[in-house]
Amino acid sequence: MRSTPMAIRNLWNRRTFLGSASVLAGMALHARRVLGFTKVSTAPTGIPEKLTGFGSTGNVYEELGVTTVINGQGTMTYLGGSLPRPEVEAVMALGAQHFVPIVELEQAAGKRIVELLKLPADYDAIVTCGAAAGMQSGLAGILTGNNPKFIEQLPDLTGMKSEVIIQKSHRNGFDHQLRATGVKLVEVETREDVKRSINGKTAMMHFSNFANAAGQIKVDDWVTLARENQIPAFNDAAADTPPVSHLWDYANMGYDLIAFSGGKAIRGPQCAGLLIGKKEFIANALLNNSPHEDTLGRGMKVGKEEIVGMVKALECYLNEDHSALEKEWWRRLDSISAEITRVPGVATSFNVPDVANHVPHMRIFWDPRKLSLLPHEAASALRNGKPSIVLSSSESGLGMNSFMLKPGEEKIIVTQLVQLFKAHAV
Repeated sequence: MRSTPMAIRNLWNRRTFLGSASVLAGMALHARRVLGFTKVSTAPTGIPEKLTGFGSTGNVYEELGVTTVINGQGTMTYLGGSLPRPEVEAVMALGAQHFVPIVELEQAAGKRIVELLKLPADYDAIVTCGAAAGMQSGLAGILTGNNPKFIEQLPDLTGMKSEVIIQKSHRNGFDHQLRATGVKLVEVETREDVKRSINGKTAMMHFSNFANAAGQIKVDDWVTLARENQIPAFNDAAADTPPVSHLWDYANMGYDLIAFSGGKAIRGPQCAGLLIGKKEFIANALLNNSPHEDTLGRGMKVGKEEIVGMVKALECYLNEDHSALEKEWWRRLDSISAEITRVPGVATSFNVPDVANHVPHMRIFWDPRKLSLLPHEAASALRNGKPSIVLSSSESGLGMNSFMLKPGEEKIIVTQLVQLFKAHAV
C-alpha cells in the first residue's frame, strides 16, 4: 500500500513507542502488531516487561549526556544516518530471537533483494556493513577470486592484480577502503588516459557516483570503457537514492558491482548497506567478508538483525509514494521560507542536487547591512541552542533540506531562525 502525506506523518509518529520505559517489550509487541503476528513466539527472548536501569527514562541519549539534534542537514553518517522505519525495527526484533547460519542468510537475503529490484538474471546481492564495507569486500573479491590463499594474504597482493583506475576528480576521501586492500590507485582524467593506464595489473575501474559532474568521463561512458577493455567496473552509489530507480539503473548499465548505503534514504539499519553485482563477484565478495575468518572483511561484521532489517527497509522503500514524499519535503521548506523571509534582509533560494541527497534543498542568506551575523556564527548558535538544530553553512549563508525532519520540526526551525535573525538585526 502506498503512503499518503498523512500516512507518512503517522508512520513517523509511531516511532514514539521507542520512547517508552518498556522499550524492549514494546519492540516485541510492535513487531507482532506491525507484521500481523498474533501468536507469541515460544523462543527465549530475554525481553523484560519493564526496563530498569539504563534506558528506563525512555531517552538513552539524555542519560548518557549526549544532545539529540533536529537534523536539517540530511543523511549524514556523523549524525547517525537516518531514522529506521518502525517496520524495520520490528523485523530486527524478530530476527534477534533466533540463531541462523549467516552465509545461508546472506544468500537468501540476496535472492530476495534481486527479486525486489527485478535485477538482471546474472546479478546477485549481499547485505554489507555499509557502502564503504561493500567497496572493500567487492574489490577484495575481484582481486582474490575464490582462491583461499589469496583471501588469507590480503593486503599482500603477491600473485594478484594490483591497480585500480579512478578519475582524479573522484579522489574524494571515500577511497580508503579501496587502498586498504593494498591496491595502487591510478588517477586518470580523459578517455585516452584510461586507455594508456590499462595493463596486466589492472584489476578494476572505480567510479564515485556523486562525483559524476566533476569528472570528464560520465557514469555511462565509464562502464562502456570498462566493458570494451574487459575490466570490472565498480560504482560507489552510497547516497544516491532517491531517485529509487538508481537501485537498478547502474546494474542495467552493466556495472559489475554497485554499493549503496542502507541507513540513508532507504531508512534501513545505519550499519547496513547493499552490494549488488554479477553473481561471481558477489560470491567472492562474501568469501572475503564476515563471518569468514582470516579475511580482510572479518571486522566488518553485519548481524542477522541488520540483514533482515535491510530486506524489510528495501521492501518498504520500494512501496512508498515517492511523489507524495517529495511534495511534503517541498512543503516543509516552503513553510520555513515563508516565515523567515518576513525578517528584513533575509532571502532564500532552492535547488535539487543531481546526485547524492537528490532531494529539495534550500539556501538561506541575508543582507549583511541588515543583519550583523556570519553564517558560521548562525550555524553554531543553532547547534548550541535548545533544542539543538544542525544546518550546513558556507561563506554565503546556511543550507538545509527537510527529508530527515520529523513532523513539526520545521516549525521549531522557523522559531529558532526568526529569533536568531531578529536578535542580530542592525
